Amino acid sequence: MRKTAFRLMAGAALLAPIAALAQQSRPSTTSMSCAAARGLVQSRGALVLDTGGDTFDRFVRDSYFCASSQKATQAFAPTSDQRQCFIGSTCVDSMQERR
Repeated sequence: MRKTAFRLMAGAALLAPIAALAQQSRPSTTSMSCAAARGLVQSRGALVLDTGGDTFDRFVRDSYFCASSQKATQAFAPTSDQRQCFIGSTCVDSMQERR
């Protein structure tokens, strides 16, 4: 019984950092300048950013970071210094854009 309790406690201790990492918030475009948001997308290639309130999106540097059935289209987001800042692209299905 003691071994089982110890194993459960050890397992919980190992999972705690993973749970904390999962709860970390994404960078928010509204808390950075337009240039900083654009630079972040350019340097990382692809990442998910909060865009205000409960909204978020995945931004990419170019179509290399999209699935083969998708293409990159210009994306704008609010930043601390601009209401609509071009920060990169988002991936959309090629068929969706033709409609």
